[in-house]
Amino acid sequence: MITWARRLRERGIVGINQRNAEFIMPYNPRNQFPLVDDKKRTKLLAIENNIAVPELYATVEIEHDVRNLSDTLKPYSSFVIKPNNGSGGNGVLVVTSRIGDHFAKASGQIMSSLQVQRYTSNILSGMYSLGGVPDTAIIEYRVESDPFFDAISYQGVPDIRVIVFRGVPVASMLRLPTRDSDGKANLHQGAIGVGIDIKTGITRSGVRANDVTKVHPDTLQPIDGLQLPYWETIMTLAARCSEMVGLNYIGVDLVIDRDKGPLMLELNARPGLNVQLATGRGLLFNLRLVEQMENIPTRAEDRVALACEKLY
Repeated sequence: MITWARRLRERGIVGINQRNAEFIMPYNPRNQFPLVDDKKRTKLLAIENNIAVPELYATVEIEHDVRNLSDTLKPYSSFVIKPNNGSGGNGVLVVTSRIGDHFAKASGQIMSSLQVQRYTSNILSGMYSLGGVPDTAIIEYRVESDPFFDAISYQGVPDIRVIVFRGVPVASMLRLPTRDSDGKANLHQGAIGVGIDIKTGITRSGVRANDVTKVHPDTLQPIDGLQLPYWETIMTLAARCSEMVGLNYIGVDLVIDRDKGPLMLELNARPGLNVQLATGRGLLFNLRLVEQMENIPTRAEDRVALACEKLY
């Protein structure tokens, strides 16, 4: 056990307890957490700061709004319904098209209007919220994946997680939907985590569960050695999000829309540690390097340049 623990330390692996004690508690003021836990609040704040996000169509806050949901959804043939205070991608319903009063999910499954209402009602009850407290449902623009991902993603939209510390991007991974994940970029449901070189935006091997893979299991296409588009823009957006919410250790989730380009999807004040599996490298090395820096540039672009010059 001692040998195993020593090996983890030597590889710079950060565990949950260390993450909480050394990086979240000292660097993330608790009073700023609502800015990221409340997705609607995050979205409105991003708009104020000229950070591109998926358009907000409507919110459903009370059961009376659920009964009027059919009228609310009439203008939209595709959309996303998600819990305002959800986490880990739980409770997200992606509708890709509609046939009359019926809706098609990304997986092809058909839902009736009544089923969508029940789903939304479950969100309001707190079924998917942090702590199980009553919640609000957000209805927003459905991102359509950039053609770059057509060969390496199954149905859904891949997203990019960037870990940002003191405003400096320190690690990143690409999350690719699979058949097992029902087209969602959720690692716990079977999506693939692919490490990304933060200097170049080039992908590395991926991890599915605990197994390393270099191909997508459904498309059988290589997932390593690919140059992600818009990489400098993605890094800059992530760096700007840190200063926007006043948190020094965050996870920034972004997507690349086929028409709108990079969009910030949501922020996380307690980002998971799976990025270490995806990149094959512990977070601690880069975290310590940034922690020891006396002067962090003010401009996001300069912080990105710093990451490219100093980090691994």
